[in-house]
Amino acid sequence: MIAADLTFDRQALLEKIRVAMKPARFQHVLGVEQAALALADQYGCDPKKASLAALLHDYAKEVEDQIFLDLIAKYDLDKDLLNWDNNIWHGVVGAYKIAEDFGLKDEEIFQAIQRHTIGAGQMTLLDKVLYVADYIEPNRDFPGVDEARRIAKESLDKAVAYETAQTISYLAKKGIPIYPQTLETYNGYVSWLKEQE
Repeated sequence: MIAADLTFDRQALLEKIRVAMKPARFQHVLGVEQAALALADQYGCDPKKASLAALLHDYAKEVEDQIFLDLIAKYDLDKDLLNWDNNIWHGVVGAYKIAEDFGLKDEEIFQAIQRHTIGAGQMTLLDKVLYVADYIEPNRDFPGVDEARRIAKESLDKAVAYETAQTISYLAKKGIPIYPQTLETYNGYVSWLKEQE
């Protein structure tokens, strides 16, 4: 469905994504694409890659747990993943389902999808565009999102730092375990927060 040169039939792609999720999630996906394209334009990221990564990023969000468990075994992924759930799996493991279902062979898009909820200590421009777009897309409405949008217009690295700090704070307050790579993201980008002071 997605050629090596990243050409694809947009309507066919959208339909395949749409039927895989609830309407609200599909609207979120479209919002992430909108935000990703704006960030790509501002920061010089390939718009075709930003669009595809955004459209595909949550394709596996509503997949049954057993499919993720099967993919972890099939691709011999880190066994620690078995201790987590869909919040982590739909990106880290879901990228493999996306590659299978859409014929995605682009490593940069694959990696950005894997990292879209957990980040990494060092991220590519596309990684950051998708990570930030997922957080600030126009349908999002939660405390701090307007500040995140403002920061994203100023600096993508600051936006990654701010959003990761907010996410970790939220998870800690709720007593929810924090995925180790999310802590690596925080440690890798926290210095950008000091520039805001």
